[in-house]
Formats: sequence, C-alpha cells, structure tokens
Amino acid sequence: MHDIRSMVLASLFAALTAVGAWVAIPVGPVPIVLQNLFVMLMGLLLGPRWGMAGVGVYLLAGALGLPVFAGGTSGIARFAGPTGGYLVGYLPCVAVIGWVSALGRGHRLFDALAMVCGTAALYTCGVGWLQLVTGMAWDKALGIGVMPFLPGDIAKIIAAVLLIKSLRQLITLEPARTPGAGGNASMPIGK
Repeated sequence: MHDIRSMVLASLFAALTAVGAWVAIPVGPVPIVLQNLFVMLMGLLLGPRWGMAGVGVYLLAGALGLPVFAGGTSGIARFAGPTGGYLVGYLPCVAVIGWVSALGRGHRLFDALAMVCGTAALYTCGVGWLQLVTGMAWDKALGIGVMPFLPGDIAKIIAAVLLIKSLRQLITLEPARTPGAGGNASMPIGK
C-alpha cells in the first residue's frame, strides 16, 4: 500500500473512531462504545505501523480538545481518568491486531485471533489503569471494566471478520487508467 493511501486511510479511520465514540451507552465509569470496531478494522487493514498512526491521530485530536472521546468529551485530563487506560490501550491493541493479522496473511482465523489478542491488550491496559485510578479491588475492576463489554466485543469481532474481506478488496482497487495512456480503462481488484 502506498504511503499517501495509507495516510489517508489512517486519517479516515481516526475520524471513524471518533464517530464510533459518539455511540456510547453509559454502564458505569467505562461506557460501551462502537469505536473499538473501527480500531479493530484499522489494525486489520493498515497493519501495526499505520494503525498506530491512525490511533495516534485520534488520541492527539482528543487531547487537543476536539470532542472525539466517548460521549463527545475531550482533553488531556481524560487520560488521567478511569477510561484513560482504554484510550492509551488502543495503541497496543491496534499494533497487536495488525501484527497477528499480517502473520496470517488475511486468513479469517488469524484475523479473529488478532482481534482477540488486541482486545486482551486493550483490557489489560484499561483494567490496570481503572484499578489504579479508582483503587477498587481487582475482581471489581474486572467486573466493571471487562464483563459488561465481552458480548459487544464478541459481536464486533464477528462483524469485523465478516466485513474485512470486502474492505480489503475495496481499498486495493487501483485507479482507472486513461485510455491511450498505456493501459485500459478497467479497474482491477488487487491482491
């Protein structure tokens, strides 16, 4: 994938992650959000390098005051709050997903495994920080920071596995060639 295309896609997924944050269901200190789906897709489509770039843009936008975090919130203080570990956890999450998916070369089982591993990295960062900030017991932090989200995350992983093949084909379309410029006007699907 060309760097310009990767940069555009990373920016697009940063924006989609921000939109996903607006779909928030409050269930305690950590809301249920749709942004995880876009982080998963970003890792699968862009790999660890550009996936981390996209997540980095998203986090920077929120830190600078754009209302891109859950419920339209923003600011550097969000990183110090109970959900700060989940925000920062998107970086290892997308990196792990990109790395494991690349090992499997687009095989659905590797993609599913990649998202399970990435979600585990996200929960590790998120629950660890939640426990540290709130001082609650580990079992309570797991009960609040993981258990309510498992069904939704399983659904997001299934949705991503179902979407990824079509999205990969879509982003590998080559631009149409101009007739007379050394090629035909067809749009072949790459890979």
